[in-house]
Amino acid sequence: MSNIDISYIWPEQLNPDSFLSDDTVTQKKQVSLGLSVPVYVAKGSERQLRYALSISSDLPMQTNRTRGSLTGSTVVIDYKGTILASPDPNRVGGNISDGPDAERLKSIIRNAQEGKKDFAHIFSFEEIDVSKKSNSNPLREFIDEFKKILPELLGLKLSADNEFLVGYVATSSPVERDDDKKWIVLAITPIDFALSGLREVQKVLIILIFCLVAASVIATIYLARDLARPLEKLRDYALAVNDLDSPNKVPRSIQIREFNQLAIALESMVYRLKRWADQLEVTSKEAQVANQLKSEFLANISHELRTPLNGIIGSIQLIYDGFCDTKEEEMEFLKQANDSAIHLLGIINDILDIRKIDSETLSIYLKDVDIGKLLQETIDLFRKDIEQKSLLLNLNIPEQVIIVNADQEKLKQVFENVIGNAIKFTEKGSINIYIIQEDNNYIVAENTNNLSDNYGNKERRVLVKIEDTGIGISPEQQDKLFQPFVMVDGTKTRKFGGNGLGLAISRGLMEMMNGSIHLYSEGVDRGTTVDIMMPIKAKQAVKTEVQLNSQIGSRE
Repeated sequence: MSNIDISYIWPEQLNPDSFLSDDTVTQKKQVSLGLSVPVYVAKGSERQLRYALSISSDLPMQTNRTRGSLTGSTVVIDYKGTILASPDPNRVGGNISDGPDAERLKSIIRNAQEGKKDFAHIFSFEEIDVSKKSNSNPLREFIDEFKKILPELLGLKLSADNEFLVGYVATSSPVERDDDKKWIVLAITPIDFALSGLREVQKVLIILIFCLVAASVIATIYLARDLARPLEKLRDYALAVNDLDSPNKVPRSIQIREFNQLAIALESMVYRLKRWADQLEVTSKEAQVANQLKSEFLANISHELRTPLNGIIGSIQLIYDGFCDTKEEEMEFLKQANDSAIHLLGIINDILDIRKIDSETLSIYLKDVDIGKLLQETIDLFRKDIEQKSLLLNLNIPEQVIIVNADQEKLKQVFENVIGNAIKFTEKGSINIYIIQEDNNYIVAENTNNLSDNYGNKERRVLVKIEDTGIGISPEQQDKLFQPFVMVDGTKTRKFGGNGLGLAISRGLMEMMNGSIHLYSEGVDRGTTVDIMMPIKAKQAVKTEVQLNSQIGSRE
């Protein structure tokens, strides 16, 4: 056998209806390959053909097809693009260049010859009738175009007869030994068959989406209720807070941090409102007290002003009308008028002083002042009043001269206010006046039991203590006495007179001179103690004090 020739390669005729049928096709379809070789017999120098040796090989074609199967029908194409076998017998022997999807098929052949094994999406080998397409429904054309792009999203079998899913691979040609002349074997299946399983997936996805939407709606309803409940509690609490002193606490949500922060902010706001309300209440009470004090002051000051004015007018009127028989009588009335005028001037000066102290416009002139001498001069002004009341006066004044840096007139005014009050509010008993000097932070004195610890200071100071056995002051009213226009309970003090400015002026003057003034009383009818503290001028010797006792009048 020196020569082998290809006799024929032919496929048997296939029934086209069996390719796209959903039923099982039992007929066996096949591609047959026949090889024929001549056999010669030698006779002398010649060879005589005696017979031919033929070999036939059949390639069965599977046409059993069920929807959802990925098994494809076989198509064989040679390296030239000639269709050797196809489910469509009309295409056998033709070339792929004659079909509507030639470029895609050529690309498949190139990829297969390069050794690639893959799959591709192609259209039918049948020619497309352009005239029919031009007369087709535009809506159908749009659906077909959209189906080509996203066929898996349609879920409906509109018309997939022209679309196939193709798997391809190259194999050696049985009749050609050249590796560049391989045959391409295609496995073709309709795209509807390949994607039929996606409909079930689509149904599952639709059910899953519906369940997710339903679950989301239910979760939203429950979540909205859980979110609204703490907000409703906060709303109810805010609407119910009519009394800031209510014991109800702000409701809080443990699960939601932001609601807890909102509750804390609401609680803080209620606390601030309560604090502001308390401040407003205190301010309102203070305003009411100030208004009451103003009314009382106007009543007292009108009486204080009217009394000396009546004395002045009465004395002058008597002299003017000629009711005085002698010159001495006229002088007596003039003296009364002068005393009343001086008293009236003092009241006016007090009013002016308290205004200047409040506005910080009062001027003082500091200089060296002998506090013992100044105190003695002040006491001498009240000797007549002390004698008239038969009060016992005890003085404790050291021999040493104690110099303080103060305004002499203002300090004397303070002494006059304090000693005048002690005499005015003491009907019987005694008045004790001490001058106590510090020595190395220790006050040298025989009687220091009532000295306040507030006076402890490294700076050397002198203390003037004025005690009386008068009407006393209740503890709750002691702090008010240094406020302007404030007087002790009128039921006890109205008969003593006064404008209620003395102690307020005294405190303002002492603070301007770097001193201090304090008042103590154990209660009503227990007497009163006033401490006046002043800094001692530096470089003064300290000597032991000597108690000087003087008694004016007699004890009752």
